[in-house]
Parts: sequence; C-alpha cells; structure tokens
Amino acid sequence: MRVTFASESVTEGHPDKVCDKISDSVLDAALTLDPRARVACETLVSEDLTVITGEVSDVVLNRLDITAIARQAIRDIGYTVDTIGFCADTCKVEVYLKPQSPDIAQGVSAGQGLFKEQGAGDQGMMFGYATKEARRNDVDTELMPTPIYFAHQLTRRLAEVRKQGIIQGLYPDGKAQVAVEYEDNTPVAIANLVISTHHAPTLSLRDLRSLLIEHVIKPVVPDRLLAHQVMDRERDRLDSTVIFINPTGAFLVGGPRADAGLTGRKIIVDTYGGMGRHGGGAFSGKDPSKVDRSGAYMARYIAKSVVAAELADICEVQIAYVIGHADPVCVRVETVNPSVSNDRISEAIQAVFDMRPAAIIERLNLLRPIYRATAAYGHFGHAEFPWEATDRVVELQRALR
Repeated sequence: MRVTFASESVTEGHPDKVCDKISDSVLDAALTLDPRARVACETLVSEDLTVITGEVSDVVLNRLDITAIARQAIRDIGYTVDTIGFCADTCKVEVYLKPQSPDIAQGVSAGQGLFKEQGAGDQGMMFGYATKEARRNDVDTELMPTPIYFAHQLTRRLAEVRKQGIIQGLYPDGKAQVAVEYEDNTPVAIANLVISTHHAPTLSLRDLRSLLIEHVIKPVVPDRLLAHQVMDRERDRLDSTVIFINPTGAFLVGGPRADAGLTGRKIIVDTYGGMGRHGGGAFSGKDPSKVDRSGAYMARYIAKSVVAAELADICEVQIAYVIGHADPVCVRVETVNPSVSNDRISEAIQAVFDMRPAAIIERLNLLRPIYRATAAYGHFGHAEFPWEATDRVVELQRALR
C-alpha cells in the first residue's frame, strides 16, 4: 500500500523568514558583544515597515545599532528594489526592545533562583526526529524526512538562481511543496511538487515554468524520484510527477507588500515538515538559554545519534522542562524497527547525553554567533550545524553492551 506525505519550505524572502533573519541577526550581534547575552527578539514586517521588539540584555542593548542590523539583513536577502514594496534602504524601522525580566533571569542564571544551577528558560517540550528512510532508496537526506529535505533543497536553489542571475526577473519571496509517495516506510516517488515564486511582469508564466524545471527542479530532484513531465490539467496521469509552477497564474505582488510576516511563524518548516511532532516553541531570535531552541537542538542531536548508531530506522525524542529547573522532567523515546527495546535505548540516552541547559550549551558550543545561518531552509539536516554531529555513536553503542 502506498501513502503520500507532503511538506513545504519557503525562501529567505518569504515575509516570515525575513523576520526570522532579522531576529537571528540581532541575536548574533548581541552574542558577538557578549556570549552570555540574553535575547528574545521578535520582528514584524509589512509593506515598507519593520518593527522589532522583545528583550535584549541591557549590557549590550545600548551598543547595538538595531536599525542598521535589520537593514543589512533585509539587504542580504535581496530586498533592494524600492518598486516591489519593501526595500532595505527605504522601509521604516521601529525598535521597541527592553531588558529581560529579572524574574526570568534569576531562574536561568547560575547561582540565582531556587535551584542555583542554570535552569531552563521556560517550561515546555521539545522534539527531535531522525530517519534513514531515504537510504533504502539510495538517497542521502542527512537522516531527514524526504519531503522536507527536497522542499528545502528547492527553495535554497530558487534563491541561488535568483542571486546568481541564472534566472532573470525573480524576486526574493517564494515557496516549494513536495509530496512523496511511500511504500513500507520507503520513499519511492515524488507524486507532485509545487514552486511558487515572486517575479517581475517581464517574465511570462510559460518561460518561468521551463526555466524553473531546467535550473531548479532537475538539479535538485534525482531522476529515480521524478518523472520529468510537466502535466497540464487535461493530461494528468496518476503514475507521473505533477509539477505546479505558480498555480494561481501569476505572482507579481509578493514579499511584505503582499503579506505581513512574523518571527517564529514557520515552525514546521524549521523542523521536520510535519513528519514527527513539534512542541510548539519557535527558535529564531532566542539565545540558547531558551530551551525552545537549545532543547530542540539537543533532541535532534540525540535522535540522529540513535539512527546513526543503527539502533532504529526512525527515532523521535521528547524532552520536557520546567522553568528555572535544570534537569528535564520528561525524556521519552519512540522508534521504528529498533534493534533493542525503547526502554534500553532510553536508558542509554540518559547515560550518555547530559540534557541540562548548561551542559547542552557547552556540548554543542552554542554561545556563538551562529544563528543567522539557521533562519532559512531549516534548522536540521545541514552538516555545518553542531547538533547534526554523530560523535556520540560509539558511546551510545557501548552503553547498550
């Protein structure tokens, strides 16, 4: 029996991702000045408007040129043309940042609060997920689900062909969606995919269709998963990949001119594309004392280690915290086709991985300005991020002997 699962990604020029990029740029700037800075930065964009609010440690807040940071982030994305309704050099930037609440700070700072040890920055649960599903089809997706992996690859490539001038007339806003057919938990084909991209009126839909297939889709999607056919509605067949390009017919008004954006509104895009669960907390703009971010990174680190150690085909890890308390109050492991019981895997995980916030920060070296790079195309599945390492595999295997 075949089943289909779809995931979407968005480009860095999508309004919500513009906000994530600005928020993470503020975070990186603060960590550059003080690695212990506390940041929870939220951004809103709309036509010709950027609003930045939230909390930043007062020791660095007065040293940051927030407006300049925001404009540079917008400029780097590619919003430099005033005629499309949002431009780095002309949009209004309003800043409403304040220091972190002392009640929160005392629970997070070591030596303060009821427990004295650095505690979690908030309550909540975080999930990590890893799967080797694609390896059975000889596709390397970095132990990520196939739909979100290829959705990210398509949106990243869409940005590349725009910035490199391979396709003229593209603007920064865009989306991709990939629906993958599975048989016995193995991806066997792409049933359909969608690319929608903001573009200049000089670029016709016919030309756009052929250019995106040639320069975006074909370089990204392997032949064995994709039937290279563009299907018109009157010629749709169930056994071929259906490709939709700007399915409304035009995408001439886009970016913040068309839709308002907010930090943290693409949490499924940021994680596993809906495959596996999500605790609900966003990542961007938050320093690693916030376990919404660091706890989710640790959960992915653990889940990926379990799968890389050949202990299961699929692993999902849940970690839950109480604000101000260091040790997690819940660690749960679920697997598919485990080589040993979930109970034994859970025991091994808790023996090998220290999940207290300070230990996570130290292990993954998180007090660095590395977060701007995470703001688009997903926080997972990219080898350059420290939580993607599989350096504890031997220890995990040894703990099960």
